[in-house]
Amino acid sequence: MYTEQEPIPLPVDGILDLHCFRPGEIKDLVPEYLQECRKRDILQVRIIHGKGTGSLRRTVHAILGRLEGVKSFRMAGEDAGSWGATLVVLQAEERPPLSR
Repeated sequence: MYTEQEPIPLPVDGILDLHCFRPGEIKDLVPEYLQECRKRDILQVRIIHGKGTGSLRRTVHAILGRLEGVKSFRMAGEDAGSWGATLVVLQAEERPPLSR
């Protein structure tokens, strides 16, 4: 069982499910998760925020709109969660060229 101070381990697989989180809890989580995805060359991410009142969705979209590594984002289609999820396209991380 985790306490409020302990970080909850999340798999970094391109799908971030925020159902267990409140809007105030994701301001660091979303940017850190997306940065880790970029490091692993996972450039298409689905963030599941649920449909509910839209508060979590609005918070996610506000965060995404400020992040430099986000190329674009949009509501998911019917096949990927509809308005309960957001699809994010990330920019690839710039890496120095390999020397020969």
